[in-house]
Amino acid sequence: MTGLSGGCQCGAVRFRAVPSRGKAHICHCRMCQKAVGNLFASLVDADASEVIWTRGTPATFNSSAEVTRGFCSACGTPLFYGYPGGYGLCLGAFDDPAAIPLIHESGMEGRLPQVDQIGHIPNIGTTEEDMADEAPAIAASNRQHPDHDTDHWPPVSG
Repeated sequence: MTGLSGGCQCGAVRFRAVPSRGKAHICHCRMCQKAVGNLFASLVDADASEVIWTRGTPATFNSSAEVTRGFCSACGTPLFYGYPGGYGLCLGAFDDPAAIPLIHESGMEGRLPQVDQIGHIPNIGTTEEDMADEAPAIAASNRQHPDHDTDHWPPVSG
């Protein structure tokens, strides 16, 4: 299967998926906001047959009668919105989320006013600039899975 790879922050759950063209979107509904703990969820649809879990299995929560929310039980990373026959995969869980352009917004009844501020609030720089004293220690102790497939994670120390 070709497609794009992704996974959770700790690397316990990994996937490969073929996203549906024209199906990447932002959902502002309150259920999506709560599921990802953010102002909105950014998702791309994929048929269930086009998603393979290559490492681990996501935990799920039934957020409604026909919808499951998938996440890593080890680190809590939101991974998907599951519906009959497919998934809305979280864009941020892909190794290269920039490769998936957004097409539309939905759930506009829940759109929060802070979204309009994006692009208009001060840009204070990179993490390394903003947290110059803390950044080296954070980088040295980083346990985040890299943005590519690995045979083993965490790495075997030797």
